[in-house]
Amino acid sequence: QNEFTNNNDFLQEEEDDTQQYEDTADTFMSSSQPSIISGPSIKKKQRIETTTSSSTTNPSTSLIANISGGATPIHDFSSKLKMSKTSLDGSILFPLSIGEKPWRPPHNPVDFMDGCFELDLPDFDPNNLSSSNNNNTVAIKFHAPQESSRFSINIAAPNHNGYDSILFHFNPRQFQRGGQLVINNKKESMWGNDLSVPLSTLPLVFGKAACTLIVQVNEEGFDVFVEGVHCARLEHRMALPKFKGPLRLQFPASDDYGNPEDWEVYRVWWGHKDSMAGKDLSGVAGVNVYSSVHPKKLFVSGLPKIHSDPEVDLRRAEMERAFRKYGGPNGAVLVSVQKDSTFAFVEVASEQQADLALVEMAGRYRVNKARRTKHEALMEERAAKEAAEKGNVKESVDWD
Repeated sequence: QNEFTNNNDFLQEEEDDTQQYEDTADTFMSSSQPSIISGPSIKKKQRIETTTSSSTTNPSTSLIANISGGATPIHDFSSKLKMSKTSLDGSILFPLSIGEKPWRPPHNPVDFMDGCFELDLPDFDPNNLSSSNNNNTVAIKFHAPQESSRFSINIAAPNHNGYDSILFHFNPRQFQRGGQLVINNKKESMWGNDLSVPLSTLPLVFGKAACTLIVQVNEEGFDVFVEGVHCARLEHRMALPKFKGPLRLQFPASDDYGNPEDWEVYRVWWGHKDSMAGKDLSGVAGVNVYSSVHPKKLFVSGLPKIHSDPEVDLRRAEMERAFRKYGGPNGAVLVSVQKDSTFAFVEVASEQQADLALVEMAGRYRVNKARRTKHEALMEERAAKEAAEKGNVKESVDWD
């Protein structure tokens, strides 16, 4: 019956169109016209489209709008991150060619090394972690199916000895204790005390079409961001490599017991990005597990903001001149300055010189003892151990 009614409406509409055309033509023929005729002006009747309530409230966009204003493809990073192939501060490590398929772990691996995926993270300088020229950020675009139980990544030093030692381990486990993100390290085949974060407190990881993981390496440790949310920090538990070189990124094929991982890796980017960590870190898991005041390093704050490399050089020269008298017999002080900052770090010759500088320079600068980073403490511990092995005497400093 509805079909019959719609047909009648359509025929009636066609008859109306015909009648309108004939009426217009009759009027034109009956009227007196000049010798030069421009022709009748016939208006086409607008057809009224029938729409459902859903299409009225949510009108569909045009094909051109869909092409020009579409969302970022799931295989790509958001344009806000500026992590494209043409970015000046980093590069795409995977995929290397157009059309290369995402990486997936094998279905039945013998162990975690059987079919794992490994990439070098080049030009990592552990001695210039705060430098704007140092690579410090790895980003991974991935998909973990809804039924996946777990997946993981490892970051290790070049001498990892078959991943017996791992600097950073990231491992979401969907069905463990209601869902946990486990972050850890491994030293000489022994896992450390894990840092566990409930998955319920994080952005969705499993069952999402695509997710972005970002890990930044700094003087404090490894900062972890899932979909832009700062969810954890693993403070350094092992000393970083001594010299500039590559780190090793690994996607294991299975866990330690041979259970296969289940996820897809779409894209990997490595380069430099300014710290994404905010000022308030009180809600970030793992922050301030370690804390200690540096005995010889001073934090000079409240300085005019600088923006360019020449200004950095001038700021460094100013600090060296101002604190030279606290640098021992040679007047040598170590100054660290960053772009877009209002502060500087100055390391003097000894703890006694640092205490003296706090008193004498208080009227000229805002000076406080700097907090020692975990990386610095580990480097000093390693240096003291090497000195002891060689039979050399080295000044020791207690730290928690």
